[in-house]
Amino acid sequence: MLNKMLKKHKIILASGSPRRQQFFKDFDLKEHFDFEIRLKEIDEIYPDHLKAEEITNYLAELKAQAFDGELLENEILVTSDTLVWLNGKALGKPKDYSDAVIILKSLSNATHEVITSVCFKTIAKTETIFEVTKVTFNSLSEGSIRYYLDNYKPFDKAGAYGIQDWIGLVGISKIEGSYTNVVGLPTEKVYNYLTRTFL
Repeated sequence: MLNKMLKKHKIILASGSPRRQQFFKDFDLKEHFDFEIRLKEIDEIYPDHLKAEEITNYLAELKAQAFDGELLENEILVTSDTLVWLNGKALGKPKDYSDAVIILKSLSNATHEVITSVCFKTIAKTETIFEVTKVTFNSLSEGSIRYYLDNYKPFDKAGAYGIQDWIGLVGISKIEGSYTNVVGLPTEKVYNYLTRTFL
């Protein structure tokens, strides 16, 4: 349906995340026709004073800035960033296996926030939205943590886990807010923004 609503536009998705790419396909957009995946390498470094959604907003907008001067009149660039926020600290993607163990131990028997920011950029304007979801884990044993890391290798995921994986099925006791936001994209907000803004 989105492809009919935005028939005068083309979405450029600047994300290597298979999960985000699949969400856009699930919007019934056809790759290379209604949307295109276009990637750029970005150093995801942000000022130390930023907190929570300030970080994801900054990084999503930083990724969009890499396309300055490149967009055509009918193109809508979409960039995004997700982090896990726990006890006033940002947890991004794990550096390695040992770091992933430490991250998952910190999430065990605790509630954290998953924050995703999405930046929309055209030749005329740039606008950013964000979503926050609260996720509560049960107590995770070291054995279950290592089993998950050995078998699912979630090293490309913020917080070292994917809610759609085994650990989400057996370890999460409560979720408050958007499920798809935890996967990596607040799909309802993205869909509503695109249809409200570009129809």
